Amino acid sequence: MTDTYPAFDISPVPIPGPDTEAPELFRGIYGMPTYISVPTADLAASADFWTRGLGFFDFYTSPGAVTHLRRWTFQDVLLVPGDRPATAPAITMGFSCVLKQIDQIAAACEELLPGSTTGPREMPWNSVELEVITPENARVIMTAARPYDPDSVSAKHLRDVGIGIDGPTQ
Repeated sequence: MTDTYPAFDISPVPIPGPDTEAPELFRGIYGMPTYISVPTADLAASADFWTRGLGFFDFYTSPGAVTHLRRWTFQDVLLVPGDRPATAPAITMGFSCVLKQIDQIAAACEELLPGSTTGPREMPWNSVELEVITPENARVIMTAARPYDPDSVSAKHLRDVGIGIDGPTQ
């Protein structure tokens, strides 16, 4: 990977650390560069899980048609009427959070829907991830970057795959 460069300044994701605060929920209006649509048989119940469990807020609702949820900038979800699949798909949708949110999200989701979470677990790409199966059977990964340690196994893994970074800076 020789054509990469640090671009942390354009991301809403903060520099990782154990005491890093999450960005504010983003209430601005923008052209969404990407979003996901999640079909649900019960818009209100789904919105409740996503807001109280995963930390989204109801940005906009058109009753019976769509509920637009958001967390941070560029973390947009559209809940739309539809049928719940029998099983969770292999595909996942990932949302960034900060380290101290992982356990809070896991606890909130488990309270709302026992058995809905797996993890958290440390990943070789220097993150901690929590898998959540939502009431709609969507597979969501809440991911938090760990502080970068150039001497860690994760840093070695990144270097081995051609990502030579010294860690994010501001």
